[in-house]
Amino acid sequence: MLTYKAPIADIKFLFEDVLDYYKHYEKYPEFEEATPDLVDAIIQECAKFSENELLPLNQSGDKEGCQFDNGQVTTPKGFKEAYQQYVQGGWAALSHDLEYGGQGLPSSLGMIKSEMMGTANWSWAMYPGLSHGAMNTLDVHGSEEQKQLYLTKLIEGTWTGTMCLTEPQCGTDLGQVKTKAVPNDDGSYSITGTKIFISAGEHDMTDNIVHIVLARLPNAPEGTKGISLFIVPKMDVDSQGNILGENNVSCGSIEDKMGIKASVTAVLNFDKAKGVLIGPENKGLECMFTFMNTARVGTALQGVCASELSYQNALIYAKERLSMRSLKGAQQPEKVADPIIVHPDVRKMLLTQKAFSEGGRAMIYYASQLVDVIENSKDEKERKRADYRLGFITPILKAFLTEVGLESANLGVQVFGGHGFIKEWGMEQIVRDTRIATLYEGTTGIQALDLLGRKILLSRGKSLKSFTMEILGFCKDKSMISGNPHKRQMNKFIWPLSKAAANWQQYTLRLALKAKKDRDFVGSASVDYLMYSGYITMAYFWAKMAQAAYEKLASGVENRDFYRAKIKTAEFYFERILPRTKSHAATMMADPKSLMQLDEELLSFL
Repeated sequence: MLTYKAPIADIKFLFEDVLDYYKHYEKYPEFEEATPDLVDAIIQECAKFSENELLPLNQSGDKEGCQFDNGQVTTPKGFKEAYQQYVQGGWAALSHDLEYGGQGLPSSLGMIKSEMMGTANWSWAMYPGLSHGAMNTLDVHGSEEQKQLYLTKLIEGTWTGTMCLTEPQCGTDLGQVKTKAVPNDDGSYSITGTKIFISAGEHDMTDNIVHIVLARLPNAPEGTKGISLFIVPKMDVDSQGNILGENNVSCGSIEDKMGIKASVTAVLNFDKAKGVLIGPENKGLECMFTFMNTARVGTALQGVCASELSYQNALIYAKERLSMRSLKGAQQPEKVADPIIVHPDVRKMLLTQKAFSEGGRAMIYYASQLVDVIENSKDEKERKRADYRLGFITPILKAFLTEVGLESANLGVQVFGGHGFIKEWGMEQIVRDTRIATLYEGTTGIQALDLLGRKILLSRGKSLKSFTMEILGFCKDKSMISGNPHKRQMNKFIWPLSKAAANWQQYTLRLALKAKKDRDFVGSASVDYLMYSGYITMAYFWAKMAQAAYEKLASGVENRDFYRAKIKTAEFYFERILPRTKSHAATMMADPKSLMQLDEELLSFL
C-alpha cells in the first residue's frame, strides 16, 4: 500500500530560503493576498486533501481503470466525488483571474498545489490539470465573449477542458493535421475529424468538456502555416452557458494502456461539431503553444512527483526490511539481520531518488517564478526576458526531469527487490504511470531537438549564454573572492559548477561548428546534449540549496538535521551524479557516422 506525506518542509525551504518567493510576490500588487499565513494555510489544506482524499484512490483507481460503454466513460470509484470536493474547496479557481471567478493568486502557488495532488494520484490530477492549459489558452487568446462563456465555467470547475492535437496519421508532426473546419452562416464552424490520445477527453466528472481543437479552414496553406484553433464543447451551449444538447462530439473508444489507467485517454470523433475560432486564422499552432508550454512544464512535474512518491516508500521499506549484515559488522545485532538501508548500494539508490526529487522540485519552482513574471509584470522587457528564459529551460525540464523521474521510479522497485514487482506495494505502478511522461507532450528526442536545434543553434547560443551567465554570476558571488561567509564550505560546489557551465558553452560551440558540416550531428548529439544540460542545471540548484542551508545553520535554526541533510545530498549529487556529464559529453561529440552507416536492410536480422 502506497504512503505519501506532502514534503511541506522541502516546499517551504525552496519558497522562503532558496528562491525568496515572498520578495518575488511583493513586486506585484495583485499578489498582496499571497501572505505567508495564507500560503501556509493553502499548503497545509492541499496536503490534507492530497493525503486523505487522493492517495487512497491511487491504487484502487489503477486496478479498476476507466470503463467504456457505448461512447460513455465512467471513472473509477471515488474519482467523481473527489473532483466535487476539489471544486467545492475552490482549488480549480486558485490561480486564475478574479474577473472570471478566480482567486487571483499566483500561478506558482498553483504549481505547488499540482505537485502535491499529482504525487498523491497522478491519474486523478490529470483531469483538472488539462483544464488549466485550456484556461491559459483562453485567457491569452480568447475574446471577451469567449472568456465569459467558457473561461468562467472552467475556472469554477463545473466544466473541464482538453487539448486536441494528435490524429491517427500524425503525432508530433502537426503539419499533417486533416481535421476540417467549415464556416457556418452564423459565424461558427463545423468541425469534422478524428483526434486520438486525448487525455480527459471523455468522463463523468462534469456535464461538459471544452475541447481546444486544431483544424484546417478551407483553402488554408499546407503544413503548420495552415492550422487554426477552435473551441469545440462536448455539449452545445447558449450564450449564457446553458446546455442545449449534444454537439456531435463522440468518444469512439478509450485506450488500454500500460499505466495511468485511471486517467482516460480517448479517441474523439467530431462530426460537423459546432465550434468557434480562437485567435487569428491559420495561427492555431502559435496559439496552441500557450497550451503546450503549460502542458510541458506540467509533464515535467510528473517526473518530480514520481521521484518523490517512489523515494518516500522506498525509504520506509529500506528502514524496515532486514537482509544480511553490514560489511562493517552487525549494526543491529539484536535482530536477525540489518535493515537494508545500511548497505551502500541501497543508500546510493535512495540518495539518487532524493537528489532527483528535491533538485527537480527546485527547477520547477524556478520556472514557476518565470511564469509569474510573464503573466504579471508591467515591464515589457522583463516579461520578454522571462519568456525567453522559460522557453529555453522548458525542454530541459520536460525531458530531463521525466527521464530521471522514471529512473527514480525504477530504483524504487529495485530497493523493494521482488516485492517491488508485486502490485500490492504500488511501486511497479509508479513505473507504469511514469513511463508515459517521457513520451507525451513531445518525446525526449523531440524536446532534445527543440533545445539544441531551435533554442541553441538558431539563437546562436544567446539563450544558453544568458543562463550560463546567471550560473557563473552565482558562482562568482559565492566564491573565494567574495564576502560570502560560507565561501570555504561552498568551494566544493562552486568550482565544479563553474567549470561545468564553462564547458557547457565550449561544447555547444564545438557542436555548432560540427553541425555546419554535417546536420546529422544535431540529431545524433541532441539527447545526450539535453541530459548533459539537465545535470548541470540541477547542479546549479543544488548549489543554491546548499548555500541556503549553510545560511540557515549559521542563523542558529532549530531543525539543524534538515539543513545538514540538504548539504549532504548536494555533496552526493556533485560527487556521484554530476560526473554523468562526462559520458554524455563524450557521446554527444562522437561522429554520427556509426549511427548512419548501416543500410536499412542490414538493420534487419530477418
